[in-house]
Amino acid sequence: MTAKRPQWQPELDPLPAPDIAITPEITESECRICEATIAGLDGRYSCGVCGWSNHWSEGHRPLPGADADPDAPHDNLLEGMEAQA
Repeated sequence: MTAKRPQWQPELDPLPAPDIAITPEITESECRICEATIAGLDGRYSCGVCGWSNHWSEGHRPLPGADADPDAPHDNLLEGMEAQA
């Protein structure tokens, strides 16, 4: 008969508080050229009928910077590419 081993319990560090997730708001407007009803994110629109789009600065919130983009290239990658050129 084998004696049961006590279960090892890992020491858990408390999790940091989650960041507040800012989700985009779907907004609707009228195209300034052809008057079609268009939808966009946070007040940034592009019309699929005539191709009009409003300027990026007309949105309801500022756009995030490049440092907030998880897919942005790393600086060390760019330095390597410049050395090859």
